[in-house]
Amino acid sequence: MFYKPLLVPLLALVLLTFLVWVYMYVTRIGEMKRKSINPQNLDSRAHGQTLLTDSCAPADNLKNLFEMPVLFYVVVLLALILMIQDQLLVQLAWSYVALRYVHSLVHCTYNRVMHRFAAYAASCLVLIFIWARLAAYILMN
Repeated sequence: MFYKPLLVPLLALVLLTFLVWVYMYVTRIGEMKRKSINPQNLDSRAHGQTLLTDSCAPADNLKNLFEMPVLFYVVVLLALILMIQDQLLVQLAWSYVALRYVHSLVHCTYNRVMHRFAAYAASCLVLIFIWARLAAYILMN
């Protein structure tokens, strides 16, 4: 059986992406029903943003989950391919994922920008540490 502890945080981040996607559509469809918005009226981005104000935060969060987290997916897959893994790398991966969950929770609920930014910035620092740890392994071996 192929099992690597780094796969679990990777799967947890994928789960977060799907949870935000579902939440966005539940929010968006509910908003469209409440406001009696015809889906065809959302054919342009600018028009959709003015009509769907309640579901903007989850939509923006979903887009955000395809920005910096891509570097997380790459570093985890690279670590697995190179068979590089230790307890610190796993802990950093879990820290990154936990901070992304906090970021998404803030973004999709009360959306206080400074709280969201703190989680985002911390997650980016953790991601830098993950890459530095992997780079150290690669360069020293």
